[in-house]
Amino acid sequence: MAATLAHQLADYACALRFEDLSPAVVHEVKRRVIDSLGCALGAWNEEPCAIARKVASDFSARQGSTIIGTDHKAPPDWTAFANGCAIRYFDYNDTYLSKEPAHPSDNISAALAIAESVGANGRELITAIALAYEVQCRLSDAASIRARGWDHVTYGAFSTALACAKLMSLDPKETRHAVNIAGVAGAAMRQARVGELSHWKGVAFATAARHGVYSALLARAGMTGPGPIFEGQMGFEKQLGVSLGNVGEKFAVPFAKTDHGPASMILKTSIKNWPAEYHRQSAIEAALFLREEVIDLARVKSVTIESHDASVDIIGSEAEKWRPATRETADHSLPYITAIALIDGEVTNKQFEPERFADPRVWKFLENVHVERNAELSAMYPGAVANIVHVDLADGRRLTKRVDYPLGHAKNPLKDSQVEEKFNVLVEPMLGSDRARKIIEIAWKLDEAKNVDELMCACVMPKDANR
Repeated sequence: MAATLAHQLADYACALRFEDLSPAVVHEVKRRVIDSLGCALGAWNEEPCAIARKVASDFSARQGSTIIGTDHKAPPDWTAFANGCAIRYFDYNDTYLSKEPAHPSDNISAALAIAESVGANGRELITAIALAYEVQCRLSDAASIRARGWDHVTYGAFSTALACAKLMSLDPKETRHAVNIAGVAGAAMRQARVGELSHWKGVAFATAARHGVYSALLARAGMTGPGPIFEGQMGFEKQLGVSLGNVGEKFAVPFAKTDHGPASMILKTSIKNWPAEYHRQSAIEAALFLREEVIDLARVKSVTIESHDASVDIIGSEAEKWRPATRETADHSLPYITAIALIDGEVTNKQFEPERFADPRVWKFLENVHVERNAELSAMYPGAVANIVHVDLADGRRLTKRVDYPLGHAKNPLKDSQVEEKFNVLVEPMLGSDRARKIIEIAWKLDEAKNVDELMCACVMPKDANR
């Protein structure tokens, strides 16, 4: 009888060692830690982040983990939730596009929480993060679940459970039970990302991360979970209406030979250059390019965005996207972000403040912004994330810019200096340049760290940081 997928995942997780990772993978994990901490510290004062931190801070734990920006140690699952909200909220953390889109750095909140709780060293943390990326990306390659009403964060319950089991040094049987527990109660509804969006858009994976931590903690204590969780009569595949096919072959032990060794899917993921949903990154880049030619916005007659099916379906087809009433909806609006890039000549956190996205003059401009499907761009997806922006002027001229691989894409990556610059823009207003630099220095040496205590201490906010 063939081993179940849970068996294969557990064996892979337990066999993986830091020494198996290529230098490129280790370096990329460090980049993602820097990027994720920047996103979290930059969003520290945002409403849902403050709410999550307040709730989590009501609890303390003897073997707890630090809520980012504080010196308070909460139970690891609550810490993963609070920190996950902060990493995700600005929609500025990384992306993987496949049959199911994902934001795999969402896993980092869970890995950090358990690493601190068990006293894991930097190499163990790096290995767990690479493992989480591998699992979530491979599952995203195997099957799309959003069209069936399920959210992509559902895969995150499995990836975080495995990362945490790895950090806890669970054996294959215990690890398998962590996967089973995570799966049996981890399906998340896609309603979080349709229509007028709420805080939950940025909180959904944090909930999956909390569940993954919780599942691994229970498995460590001896709790068993139902299996086979993927292939069973009432299991994941049956309930979600998908087939994960031969995904288990990707987790062969001993490891399959690849250019970059095992757990290297992180190298295929992309860092965001602008704080917006990833399918719009190329539209932003195109709009900012065209802005240089459109000096007088009164000359603009209309804007047309040609995009691929995934982009149109997710962020370019609902009426709410033309009149966003919340930050979350503005962030997930292809017409809004393209228009505001043209109007303001920048895309920063300011463009997602209510006074900006609810400005009647912006809504008036949006009446002449159109989104069209482009079959060629759809055929290129997800290898390319292309948008074509046309600006039609009152004098009859049409200005056009096409971008296939926006800056930060895996095929057009940010330089290390650009990752640091993004971090500094987010963190220096909160902590100052010296402390921001200190966090970066610690993260670059993560593979030498005895634990994560120094990193978490470096992130503590000043007493007057609360808004």
